[in-house]
Amino acid sequence: MSDYRALYRKWRSTDFDDVYGQEGITDILKYEVRENKLSHAYLFCGSRGTGKTSCAKILAKAVNCENPRNGNPCNRCEACRSVDAGVATDVIEMDAASNNGVDNVRDIKDEIAFTPSVLKYRVYIIDEVHMMSSSAFNALLKTLEEPPTYVIFILATTEYHKLPTTIVSRCQRFDFKRISSENIIRRLNKISEAEGIDLDENGARVIARISRGGMRDAISLLELCAGAHKKITDELVYSTVGSGNREAAYRILEAVLRADYSAVYSVIDSVTMKSGDISVFWQEIIDAYRDVLVVKNAKDARSYLDLTESEMNTLLPLAGMMTHAMAGYHVRILEDALADMQRAINSRRSIAEIALTRMCDAKSSSSPEALAARIEALEKEIAKLRLGVSHSPEAARENIEKTVTVLPTKKERDAEDPTTEIKAEAKSSPESGARTPSLYKKWGSVVEKIGELKRSLSVGFIKSKTYRMPDGSFLIRMEPFFASKLASDNEDMMLLKGIIAEVEGLSAKDVVLAIEPLDASGNNDFSDEIENAIR
Repeated sequence: MSDYRALYRKWRSTDFDDVYGQEGITDILKYEVRENKLSHAYLFCGSRGTGKTSCAKILAKAVNCENPRNGNPCNRCEACRSVDAGVATDVIEMDAASNNGVDNVRDIKDEIAFTPSVLKYRVYIIDEVHMMSSSAFNALLKTLEEPPTYVIFILATTEYHKLPTTIVSRCQRFDFKRISSENIIRRLNKISEAEGIDLDENGARVIARISRGGMRDAISLLELCAGAHKKITDELVYSTVGSGNREAAYRILEAVLRADYSAVYSVIDSVTMKSGDISVFWQEIIDAYRDVLVVKNAKDARSYLDLTESEMNTLLPLAGMMTHAMAGYHVRILEDALADMQRAINSRRSIAEIALTRMCDAKSSSSPEALAARIEALEKEIAKLRLGVSHSPEAARENIEKTVTVLPTKKERDAEDPTTEIKAEAKSSPESGARTPSLYKKWGSVVEKIGELKRSLSVGFIKSKTYRMPDGSFLIRMEPFFASKLASDNEDMMLLKGIIAEVEGLSAKDVVLAIEPLDASGNNDFSDEIENAIR
């Protein structure tokens, strides 16, 4: 298709029931058409691509339809076909961006003195009405207030706040909301199936996210991507719009958090060499920080983020590494750099690399945001020292070796000796309370305190269970991946011991831990037997 909007015109809604995401508005319009309780002027407000003009044309068809069906136009009669073809002389569509003078309004006033030539109603659809001049608005006021019974005005705008209150008060207003990503994805899948376009799930989700709630933009972008004549994936969509993808933005974020300058320059070089627009990619980075803040502050973050599964898995550990003060410092630099890019187009790469270099080390700046990030980092280090976390590798290793044991899984134990000591102890009778392990009730508080100091460490304890053993030691049962990672990091182990000691009022050296990885099935007989004993 040579015209990138041909697909949108083909799949534009033809009746109210086919308008996605505006159910409440279409229900009211259908009722007014069905009961013949039409207003003399309508005002459709909302962001671009949400169906304002489409609904206006559907309403123009519905009020003039010879055989309406429950408020919907039949799309078969002569009136409906003429409106669809754009040849209906009694349906006048005017773009106020280019016809915003008082003379244009005077022409309308002269025309409405005559009855419709063919249809029942003469409908004026004025798009982007906020672009009209003050004198044009004044000329339109009287006409809007007392129009002839055979005239209907439909005003559409993306900037409602620019309209005079005198205009708004004379119209029945409808606010068109952004279309949800799920509705857009369903529509794209329907179009792709009908048009023979190979669209995968991640590609559809990325198109929906980039369109920002606009169905028109989503369908137009789908058509642009279809021009490649191959499967539409998220990589193809990002390549089509000329930006790095969200995964690249996450790589930048991780490189900044780890102060990996080589990785930072490598990603920027990759985006530039692929002819990507640095300013567009910069906005992806800002969006990535928004994703991080949502994950850190919202309990149900996934419902607010339009991310693929792989993007979500990449984001979670990054959110654990980021602090609020650090995020504030980075976002301030990103915003300033974006403003600089708008002024110095030819230096965008240099601006980006300088900004990212500053983000890697808060010590390079004396701004309030940088000082806050540095103070927060110092507070965490002081808290770790108070908990007995030593930065000396030798001291940490000696401390851990004496007080921490990593147990084999049940499968491994059964392979060596089916009657291990722990299994025998777990099968002790409930009456021998002194010998029965019990669930550690303060574990939630321990994990919460760990999250305050190191979020990435606390994530590993989400599905864990901790028991207080008869001898006063602690047994932590967790996923094998996190168990292995914890056992190999002496600093994390010392932090865990220190927080347990603080909660229990003990010395860190008196806390004895055992870590048991869960089997692949996630179900060890040991826990079931302990819980049965407790019950």
